[in-house]
Amino acid sequence: MVCVFAAFAILFVRLFYLQIIEGDEYRRLSENNCIRLQNIDAPRGLILDQKKRLLVDNRPSFDLSIVLKDAKPVDQTLDKIAVYSGIPKNELMESLAVNKGFAHYKPLVLKRDIGRDVLAAIQVHAYDLPGVMVDVRPLRHYIFPQSASHILGYMSEISGDELNSGKYPKNRQGDIIGKFGVEKTYEEVLRGKRGGRQVEVDANGQVIRVIKTVEAIPGNNLILTIDRDLQHKAEEMFKEKTGAVVAVEPSTGYILAMASSPTFDQNVFVSGLTRENWDMLISNPKRPMSNKAIQGEYPPASTYKIVTALAGLEENVVDETTSFHCPGYYTYGNRQFRCWKKGGHGTVNAVGALAMSCDVYFYQVGQKLGVDRLAWYAKACGLGRLTGIDLDHEAAGLIPSDNWKRKRYGIPWLGGETLSIAIGQGYDLTTPLQMAVLTAAIGLDGIRRKPLLLKSIETIDGQILENSAIKPIGRIPVSEKTLKIIHKGLWAVVNEPYGTAYKVRPQAVAAGGKTGTAQVFGRKSEEHRDGKGLPEHLKPHGWFVAYAPADDPKIAIAVIVENGEHGSTAAGPVARELINLYLAEQIE
Repeated sequence: MVCVFAAFAILFVRLFYLQIIEGDEYRRLSENNCIRLQNIDAPRGLILDQKKRLLVDNRPSFDLSIVLKDAKPVDQTLDKIAVYSGIPKNELMESLAVNKGFAHYKPLVLKRDIGRDVLAAIQVHAYDLPGVMVDVRPLRHYIFPQSASHILGYMSEISGDELNSGKYPKNRQGDIIGKFGVEKTYEEVLRGKRGGRQVEVDANGQVIRVIKTVEAIPGNNLILTIDRDLQHKAEEMFKEKTGAVVAVEPSTGYILAMASSPTFDQNVFVSGLTRENWDMLISNPKRPMSNKAIQGEYPPASTYKIVTALAGLEENVVDETTSFHCPGYYTYGNRQFRCWKKGGHGTVNAVGALAMSCDVYFYQVGQKLGVDRLAWYAKACGLGRLTGIDLDHEAAGLIPSDNWKRKRYGIPWLGGETLSIAIGQGYDLTTPLQMAVLTAAIGLDGIRRKPLLLKSIETIDGQILENSAIKPIGRIPVSEKTLKIIHKGLWAVVNEPYGTAYKVRPQAVAAGGKTGTAQVFGRKSEEHRDGKGLPEHLKPHGWFVAYAPADDPKIAIAVIVENGEHGSTAAGPVARELINLYLAEQIE
């Protein structure tokens, strides 16, 4: 009896321990076998143009997932998925390998965006596929593929390095995040707050009932400064060209259009880009993944003569009446520096030199100024420094000086090098965005304004949360008198028969502008003087900067066409069409 009593006492104590003392823990473990938590991804905020026309929205995506804990034997389950869905088993195995170490009780995505046919096949065989499910999630949809790609950017699955960086504390493995463009810059604004549901599942992991749901909160909408029609027109004009165009509203700094060519389709990144396709993109010599509008660094060529002219006028090196004779070359030391016009321009003053883009005139102005004074004015005009646009990887360009060369090469500056940079060649490097911001300031009131892509942030019901502030970032350090002389010269470029851009002038309005031809490599001899006979990749780049109307600018544009040879023929027509379209819209 004692032995029996002792045995029952031990059983009683053990039951008491399991049910009373450890009861909560075992109850939790038991419920974990049948109660699961499922994520509800928040719809991402929309992206619209300045007139609130849709550029980016969301569409439903059917994602094939597996819970390894419920899918045993996993290998046989994968075989069945491959048979029913047509997805190769090795592709499914790659997804498991990439997510090695993933929690076995959480859904692991095998393939995103499987399509409705595969969805139907999986649903029909649901009871034969334990632990396999299809989640419906909002997926990013770019309404106009390849349009504004470098502005909008793209989205892709968060990487392990990004998760470990600490920059994404609210994200988890498998989340889709902005990787480029405004999608990345405004990730926190666009991303909503995820929700969840508590569900009861059976032994196969199939949902029996929903116990509780916490709805996801959508992200906020971005209203961009982009004009959709102008953007599409810019891209159309660049369809067969390589380069970039930037259009700015001078009074606000709003970016009206920004196109970089060639471009890419953002939608292919959302569903998952293959390694082969990625290699093709990054190995393309025309660099479709580079935003040439802010990352492309080019010699500014004759567009830089605007800076040389205002520096010379402001420093009293020359005035409006000062003239130099151009016989087609300028002798400095024992070397002749050629003018682009073989026979020369004759005797020209500041206005005529700008209009006809006379190299000899600007050689002499640059020589009188010296490299350091020229560099000071260039940097005061915003060249050689970041504009502060809200996109990643903006390039600063380069404005050389004597000190820069000593640090970089350990040798002093040479006088002949000043002649080259005075006409925008040599070491000078600028971006199309910098030139557009400078042109806007020159055309309007001399104030450089920060270029803005974001106009406002709104909730899904249209409540304005934030408006972008128009922000001056500097003033061109010249007098009103100097600015007026520059205006005369730039007006003559476009509107006088002898101006280099006369043939591409807008018909309905007077504009001011400047052409430029940037050499890809130095040509000291007469050979290939006009770029004829050169292979395509060695032909000069064509520049054109302009603002219109000349007396009260509403738009300023910078265009660079790689290997386009001449700014007037390659870049000028692009600017003319954009000016005509935008000003016509303003009248309407």
